[in-house]
Amino acid sequence: MGFNGILTIAIFAVILIGLSKLVRIVPQGYEWTVERWGKYTHTLTPGFHLLVPFMQNVGRKMNMMEQVIDVPSQDVITKDNAVVKVDGIVFFQVLDAAKAAYEVSNLELAIINLVMTNIRTVLGGLDLDESLSKRDQINAALLKVVDEATHPWGLKVTRIELKDIQPPRDLVDSMARQMKAEREKRANILEAEGLRQAAILKAEGEKQSAILAAEGQKEAAFREAEARERLAAAEAKATEVVSQAIAGGDVNALNYFVANKYVEALKAMADSPNQKMLLLPVETTGVIGSLAGIAELAKNALSDQEAKRAAPPRGPAPPQVR
Repeated sequence: MGFNGILTIAIFAVILIGLSKLVRIVPQGYEWTVERWGKYTHTLTPGFHLLVPFMQNVGRKMNMMEQVIDVPSQDVITKDNAVVKVDGIVFFQVLDAAKAAYEVSNLELAIINLVMTNIRTVLGGLDLDESLSKRDQINAALLKVVDEATHPWGLKVTRIELKDIQPPRDLVDSMARQMKAEREKRANILEAEGLRQAAILKAEGEKQSAILAAEGQKEAAFREAEARERLAAAEAKATEVVSQAIAGGDVNALNYFVANKYVEALKAMADSPNQKMLLLPVETTGVIGSLAGIAELAKNALSDQEAKRAAPPRGPAPPQVR
């Protein structure tokens, strides 16, 4: 190959390099910075662009989509001197390609170090229990601080999440024992409350039963007293009738009282649980005679009542003439 061939190839190569420097196609989701003689001039948005070869060059190719960075695990000392291992994740998005390209040297490393520093700051002001239970508040505090710090870099930190907070093993065991003791305590309290409620219900039932029993006894006593009152009234009436008969000269009325007491005495002796055999040194005819007297007394009383009903009513006495 001669000199002319080599020259032709070189010219063709220069033309190809110039065309490649002239035409720029930026893909969607990216922005490229343009530098003239090493100085930033403007930013290329997604699409077709033409640059002056050898004068304008592409500086940085910035990803404008939301990105995620893993925050490595680190040891953090809490307010109550407990050492925990914490890691996290950061979501951010570049809003200004020029600032993100030229305001910070290593963007991702800067974000990671900034988040790790603020994690130590936020968790250092909280107790262990608060660090484990208030994760949402911790995430919100980290997001606010880191977003304000990265704003001059043309970034927007959209979310910061703590993935895992690992306390020491001895603390985990202690917390497990504490949780078990707390659950046993609540179980004992519930059991005691159940026994107390059962005792109260049992006492209420016994009280109600005693009240009902007393009401029953009261009603029975009232009815028994009423029966005795009626029996006493009947006895008084019978005594009155017998007394009137005795006052009228009827001897059989005396036999009534004797027979009545006689029968009551026989009944009492017959009802005695210790008596297996009863010997009566009395005559049966006497009892029968007494009963006959009672029948005669009743007959006379009925005859007197009928006679009183059949007698004509007496009118007023005639006046006496002087």
